[in-house]
Amino acid sequence: MTTPFPFVAGQILTAAQLNDIQNLPISDKTASYVLIAGDETKRTIMNAAGATTITVNNSIFTVGDVIQVANKGAGTCTITAGAGVTINTSGSLALAQYGGGYLLALSASTFTFFNLGGGSAYGSGSGGSSSSITVGGINYTLLTFTSTNTLTVTKAGFFDFLAVGGGGGASNNSSRGGGGGGGQVLIGSVYLSANQTITIGAGGSFSALQVATQGGNTSVAATSPFTQTALGNIGYVYADASGPYVGGGQGSSGGGTSISITESAANGYRGGNSNSSLSGGGGGGAGARGGNSASSTGGAAGAGFDVSVFIGGSALYKAMGGGGGATGTGGAAATDGVAGSTTTTPSNGNANSGGGGGGGSGVLTTGNGGSGICYIRFKV
Repeated sequence: MTTPFPFVAGQILTAAQLNDIQNLPISDKTASYVLIAGDETKRTIMNAAGATTITVNNSIFTVGDVIQVANKGAGTCTITAGAGVTINTSGSLALAQYGGGYLLALSASTFTFFNLGGGSAYGSGSGGSSSSITVGGINYTLLTFTSTNTLTVTKAGFFDFLAVGGGGGASNNSSRGGGGGGGQVLIGSVYLSANQTITIGAGGSFSALQVATQGGNTSVAATSPFTQTALGNIGYVYADASGPYVGGGQGSSGGGTSISITESAANGYRGGNSNSSLSGGGGGGAGARGGNSASSTGGAAGAGFDVSVFIGGSALYKAMGGGGGATGTGGAAATDGVAGSTTTTPSNGNANSGGGGGGGSGVLTTGNGGSGICYIRFKV
């Protein structure tokens, strides 16, 4: 039995109705809906295959009103504030299938939404290379993109991402080359309801000049409604007798630079200085600065970012710098990166590492940066 809400003056309720006072009428919706006065006496339940909204407008409800909402459709239903309305929540305003909660009116224009869960706010999709992982006791599907491809969204919702831009090439000018810097690392979560293009940045090319080619950018969902770009990096500055110079790469996730940058895990770290005409500085990585050179020993590469926490595997580093070149000892490699060299054919950054190329001694013939990579995951 459903209690007849709202009550009216003079109405007589039966004992059964009084005993069933919390059994509110269900108001089914199959398309986006704007709440109206009286919906506080119902349970508004969305049932649609595609994405929908339930909008709360100003001056419709009064202090203390409780509006119950739920979603039983396959499409995500998002609670949306109308003009002049504020909705606060410690959870999500996006309701996945079988999710629900209630809005509490604190004033005519301010609401708190209590998300009672039920279903996952995560979406689902396919593309790249798929695997099953467990992180912190939670099961995910992990999609790994090593080349530009499409993320096919099969269910709208939230997706976690970790993107690494292309590493910078090493640089040189008939001297000892600085190592290339690692690409930028970006981590976050985004709501997606349509297919997205994942663009993987190429590694930057080595150069026999002071500035090598910038690594390509890795774009996460490069099309509407979301764009997030992990920047590529630039190999920068050689060593000569006029030093010291800064070795490594410039910008994005670090690498050496002759200008001021804010160093952090998000921005990366600069490359090491070249303190000798016999050796180049190491490229900066996402985790640490590149090392300074010393006499005929190249600077060590800056440490990268350990992606194992995100992908649920063993330690695996991305966006590490390249080691500096030298006449004596090439700069040491960061874990999973490449070392500098005493030859004209130093190592290229590893594919899909976002790592910088290693510097060499003499005019370089190799030393390209490594291409980027993108990981997408969602709960299962």
